[in-house]
Amino acid sequence: MGNPAKINFLLAGHAQSGKTTLAESLLSLCGATSRKGVVLEGTTVSDYSSDEIERKISINASMLFCNYQGTRVQMIDAPGYLDFYGEVISSARAVDNAVIVVDAVNGVEVGTEKVWDLLEESQIPRIIFINKMDKEGADLDKALSDIKSSLSKHAIIIKSLDDPELIEAVAENDDKLLEKYLAGEKLTEEEIRLGLHQAVEYAKVFPVISGSGLNNEGVKELLDTVIKYGATPAEHAKVILKDQRTPGEQKELSLSESAPLAAFVFKSIVDPYVGQLTCLRIFSGKLQSNTGFYNANKRTKERIGQIFMVQGKEQIGVESASCGDIVAIAKLKETKTSDSIFTDEKEHFFFEPIIFPEVAISSSVKPKTRQDEEKISTALSKLAMEDPTFTITRDAATHEMIISGLGDLHLDVMVARLKKRFNVEVEVGVPKVSYKETITKTAKVQGKFKRQSGGRGQYGDVWLEVSPIHKAENGKDMEFVDKIVGGAIPRNFIPSVEKGVTHACLEGVIAGFPLVNIRVTLVDGSYHDVDSSDMAFQIAGGMALKKAAMEAGPALLEPIMDVEIAIPEDYLGQISGDLNSRRGRIMGMDTKGKCQVVKAQVPQTEMFKYANDLRSITGGRGSYTMKFSHYEELPSKNASVIISKYQASKKPEEQ
Repeated sequence: MGNPAKINFLLAGHAQSGKTTLAESLLSLCGATSRKGVVLEGTTVSDYSSDEIERKISINASMLFCNYQGTRVQMIDAPGYLDFYGEVISSARAVDNAVIVVDAVNGVEVGTEKVWDLLEESQIPRIIFINKMDKEGADLDKALSDIKSSLSKHAIIIKSLDDPELIEAVAENDDKLLEKYLAGEKLTEEEIRLGLHQAVEYAKVFPVISGSGLNNEGVKELLDTVIKYGATPAEHAKVILKDQRTPGEQKELSLSESAPLAAFVFKSIVDPYVGQLTCLRIFSGKLQSNTGFYNANKRTKERIGQIFMVQGKEQIGVESASCGDIVAIAKLKETKTSDSIFTDEKEHFFFEPIIFPEVAISSSVKPKTRQDEEKISTALSKLAMEDPTFTITRDAATHEMIISGLGDLHLDVMVARLKKRFNVEVEVGVPKVSYKETITKTAKVQGKFKRQSGGRGQYGDVWLEVSPIHKAENGKDMEFVDKIVGGAIPRNFIPSVEKGVTHACLEGVIAGFPLVNIRVTLVDGSYHDVDSSDMAFQIAGGMALKKAAMEAGPALLEPIMDVEIAIPEDYLGQISGDLNSRRGRIMGMDTKGKCQVVKAQVPQTEMFKYANDLRSITGGRGSYTMKFSHYEELPSKNASVIISKYQASKKPEEQ
């Protein structure tokens, strides 16, 4: 790969701000493409997958590169839609700089704010490109004012190195320059240039360029600014490695080509021709093709074949990669996203893993054919490996396969990929809620099973008492107590009664859901010397349990979720009202950065489409996390609907 000067950056911003078109202009400027691609024609280098071409949007982060005046430039074009925000998060771990693209008409939008906050947290240097200046209604002053108020007051258009605003901003970030500036001395051009580079590198000043990616305006100025003032690989913000053996121990990574190899896997791609491509950023040292490395997370050595530079859908083989390079390797067996790679197998430090956003929306999927059923698990696993924000679970209670992601569009894309890539078709639905049944009072009943059919008959007779409990002492949903005295039921039939009771509890009595939080006491019964059997007492136990539960005030329980919703303060009233309409209870409030965090408990059944509703209410500025809390009784009005549906679905002989 040689040793040219290197620079890399992430292209990020709100959806439809023109990032992909700008990427095409940058590649064209550097002579990396012979013809500039067009998004609407599906001919761009970075939007190459069939679903991106069809939908005319970026779905995957694409790796690109070119050479410009002796500098090797690598870019990652990231999607703007929040449904694919995981791609932005993972890509940010591979770069030293970012170019934030802002629409000159629409100004700073929610996607811009979200990615800015992410990069601010990591202190990644940013250069802002106000795009679409050719568009009707474009207003540079208005867009710049929006950037200063919404993102940073240190966003500055670099008109010339003599500009007073620029000189003041540079001086503020260097004590020596500030002293000289305040003393009334003029800063030299070299001092300003070096000071600006340092201020940009430490994310204290954010140069602003304006232009049009479509018309190639301002594109050269943007690239010149990135190369002049952006951080080089050796100047990357501190990279800290954590100790696997001693929590809390850490060390700073030495960033250079002469240091030992240290690299981080930030993304996986499933390529239709070469299979799995593992994308990694080399932070220090050098890696040769056809050698190997040590994976600290898996604690194993892995052999590698060819190393590739990636240009959209194309892979270009190279002999080696070194500090600052973003490359891919095909067909690795052990190495996955977030793994840390080193030369030395004694290395016990590692990079912090990528923290992806929690899934926000779920759907049930059911294969349409038996053939699809055989292929679906493998297909879904491959999609989840490529996209860690897409998860698959199987609900043990409802026996449904559940897919989850960051939004409706995200899940739509994944279902479409199932069909296109793997020829698997599914029916998509709203997941069933794992309700449970319980009782609210005590009841005592007899269950007698007696059958005579010529030969040996069947006889089992039990008396059960059922009562509600908070939770069985053994941690199970049902507690069985044997209080038989005087041999009313022989000891060998007691386990049969318990087995029948357990089975009946699993089936439920009013809506087909498991019966929980119940103590079942076997208090009496009778038997027949000849006709009694294990099966007879199982049936008698089940009959008695169902009869007793029906007399003990049966009720439905629903899962309640702990929900934390982060929103700008302006939306507090709307969110509170919306939570009330979902039968939610607000448990508290907190502040996190610029956001208010509402803590609430909400029934799970009210939360399946919450991601879309929250996005609508807050203009995309809200986010939430959710986890199971507990079960509590479902209001009778809601319960009666579920019970009625279940009873109507039963066959006449079951009723």
